[in-house]
Amino acid sequence: MSFELRDHTADVAVEATASDLAGLFGALADGLAAAMCESIPDDGERFSLTVRAESCEAVLFDYLDHLIYERDVRAVLPVENRATVRQEGEQWVVDASARGVPLQGLGAREVKAVTYSEMAVEETPDGWRGYVVFDV
Repeated sequence: MSFELRDHTADVAVEATASDLAGLFGALADGLAAAMCESIPDDGERFSLTVRAESCEAVLFDYLDHLIYERDVRAVLPVENRATVRQEGEQWVVDASARGVPLQGLGAREVKAVTYSEMAVEETPDGWRGYVVFDV
């Protein structure tokens, strides 16, 4: 799995590829962390989260939005993101964990929100591709 930060007018975008949806969600979340901070210390404790939504795109939005919420409420930068993605009936579920690096003294750039603008989650012949724009 891999990701790249992309310039996007006044915002920042992350484009990622992975062999499966779990890897794609983790790579996009790691891209969110990279959009906020270039250098990441080794400290911080892992935390877990679960989100549910009605579609694959909606659960990706809610997952990334929850990571921004964790940053704001717990004052941590979520890094080393791991996710599992599954469909349960008509709902999509993400069970995830991240290492929460304390923001104090980190000098992280603020990402205000995830957007639906140009969001893409698509299967390709080589696996999965995702694209997400973040409001900064």
